[in-house]
Amino acid sequence: MSERRVILITGTRKGIGRYLAEYYAGQGFMVEGCSRNPSDQQSQNYSHHLADVTDEAQVIEMFSEIQKKHGRLDIAINNAGLASLNHFLLTPVSTVDAIFSVNFRATFLVCRESAKLMKKHNFGRIINITTVAVPMLLAGEAIYASSKSAVETLTKIIARELIQFGITCNAVGPAPVDTDLIKGVPKEKIDQLLKGLPVQKMANFQDITNVIDFFIKPESQNITAQVIYLGGVS
Repeated sequence: MSERRVILITGTRKGIGRYLAEYYAGQGFMVEGCSRNPSDQQSQNYSHHLADVTDEAQVIEMFSEIQKKHGRLDIAINNAGLASLNHFLLTPVSTVDAIFSVNFRATFLVCRESAKLMKKHNFGRIINITTVAVPMLLAGEAIYASSKSAVETLTKIIARELIQFGITCNAVGPAPVDTDLIKGVPKEKIDQLLKGLPVQKMANFQDITNVIDFFIKPESQNITAQVIYLGGVS
């Protein structure tokens, strides 16, 4: 059984997830990460699971492995995500299904299985990743923003259901971050988005961990059902 805090982060092969895994492993957490493809991360504090988090059986198996290894889970960060920029009239239903499967279904599954493990010890911190595209109602991001809006609603409702078990559930919505998720977005679109932010600059990984660090503190037991957007968006 682990004495150090155990944290699960989804989508750790690259981008924000990879940074989060490296950051928390460096902080001494026991980090369990996952993705559909292998990861080359090298840390004695990091373990990688090959898992498709949209697949219920694979998610349950991953949590079974975590329980056998550590006996508990303290923190879960739902980072795995999928985006697509397109006018909704040109969006095929296959894209809708794929985005909602990764962004919402996977988040639901990981939240559910995390809570089952966390409540055994009457403590847990669940952090879901959303986006400023929700409050900004960005044209071209109807499906992506809708999937994250569903994540926000899920976050707020399960926060009410889980607080009796000592589990908090919150979300952080980054402004654009320079990752593969936005590589296909034209520069003029990004520039236009940034002009609509009070803080007119790209977010960085440290901006995200700053919020997550606050959410996961033991002293934050009264902070739940909250969504914090970066960039000055409300």
